[in-house]
Amino acid sequence: MLHGGDFVSVAFLGELQAIGPPVEGICGNMDEPALKASLPKQRVVEVGAVRIGMVHDAGPRAGREARLAARFEDCAAVVYGHTHVPQVEQFQRLWVLNPGSPTERRRQPAHTMLVLRIRGARITPELVTL
Repeated sequence: MLHGGDFVSVAFLGELQAIGPPVEGICGNMDEPALKASLPKQRVVEVGAVRIGMVHDAGPRAGREARLAARFEDCAAVVYGHTHVPQVEQFQRLWVLNPGSPTERRRQPAHTMLVLRIRGARITPELVTL
């Protein structure tokens, strides 16, 4: 499981880890200090032959995709959070992915999450409405 930040509490991260599969995450701006100290601000995870970059806050909307492509140039996808606005878009060769939020939809019409299917070097993302 990849989590784009804002676990909020160490207890919640522990709950996710207890149900499995393994959780790979980054800290978010709403996380308590203990989480911010223990989780990286960004990371790259490898899923089979695919490298996926992760960052919570991808910055302003204007130019976001190009910035992420430059920041994670050796990745096939980048997962980010913070905005709670779902995004499933291919920019050049990079999938730019924001799952929205399963808990805090804010101004979005629905709670959402992403499912990534990976076969070899191919990524197939699917936005799921909850």
